[in-house]
Amino acid sequence: MHDPRVDQLARQLVRYSTQVKKGDRVWIDCFDVPSYVGVALVKAVVEAKGIPMVKIHDALVTREMMIHATDEQYDILAENSLALMKETDCYIAVRGSYNITENSDIRQEKMKMVMAKMRPVLNARVNDTRWCVLRWPSASMAQQAGMSTPQFEDFFFKVCLLDYAALIPAMNALKKLMDKAKDVHIKGPGTDLRFSLKGLKSIPCGGRHNIPDGEVFSAPVKDSVEGHITYNAPSIYQGIAFDGARLEFNKGKIIKATANNTEALNRILDSDEGARYIGEFAIGFNREIREPMRDILFDEKIAGSFHFTPGQAYEGVADNGNRSQVHWDMVCIQRPDYGGGEIYFDGKLIRKDGKFLAPELKPLN
Repeated sequence: MHDPRVDQLARQLVRYSTQVKKGDRVWIDCFDVPSYVGVALVKAVVEAKGIPMVKIHDALVTREMMIHATDEQYDILAENSLALMKETDCYIAVRGSYNITENSDIRQEKMKMVMAKMRPVLNARVNDTRWCVLRWPSASMAQQAGMSTPQFEDFFFKVCLLDYAALIPAMNALKKLMDKAKDVHIKGPGTDLRFSLKGLKSIPCGGRHNIPDGEVFSAPVKDSVEGHITYNAPSIYQGIAFDGARLEFNKGKIIKATANNTEALNRILDSDEGARYIGEFAIGFNREIREPMRDILFDEKIAGSFHFTPGQAYEGVADNGNRSQVHWDMVCIQRPDYGGGEIYFDGKLIRKDGKFLAPELKPLN
């Protein structure tokens, strides 16, 4: 029997997240998801009088392509993808949960080359389209989250169909505080971090770009980051699992990095010069997401969390000028059950143990 929540979510992605209107060209990217997902999205776009354009992807085929990747091959793929992106008004990507370590055995130089070639396509999508990306539930995602498959599906739709519009006023209040803030100080177990937000704007994310959503992001002044941070949420990047990552900073640069796989961590951070600088600082507050599951789209929104992202800044939005092929949203949770912590703006305590203190921000708790 068809689940009506699929159609509800498709309509939300089309009408609310990307605001498709008559004549809009909508690129729908389906990565390892059931066909009914693409069908629901096509129907929703057509109902909104948009023009759907669909691409279907398979993780194993993509992996094989990357293993044998050549400059000529990805020059052609990037050129064609960029040309289509420039013709696109709205972009929706739905990614199924294949093996999360599927790309772990791809040689680093191949991964680096592919990411560098495709970066202009990503930049064009972020800067020039109304876009939204999300995951799709599966048994492997349920396993990552420590849930049964039916339990995780219920969790998924509850999180994704959250009334994001109702949170916009409180998000805008947090944005105003971040826009005014010059100096940020973050403290917690294994973390004592200082940086500046001076001159950089913040962006509230209320279901327009990512589903699930629930964050306000900015970027630190590139050379302002000092101190150290210990991330307590496990992570997957380039198909490799990382736990207990700790970074030390001097004049904005990561000068020491350790984790359960320190060699792989430093190999990623040595991808290019910008990978050792921070491109994003964001505060997460989706009340329905409580525990990490090694899925960045969920984990970066965890209630009472923040993420501090080595690599590429978002060009043209919250842009500190850092450029890299890497953009790794690494997450630290500050609720009491994860050891607590504080965030200060210009010496004033803004959030303690994952809870905002100002009345106008409390709807985000």
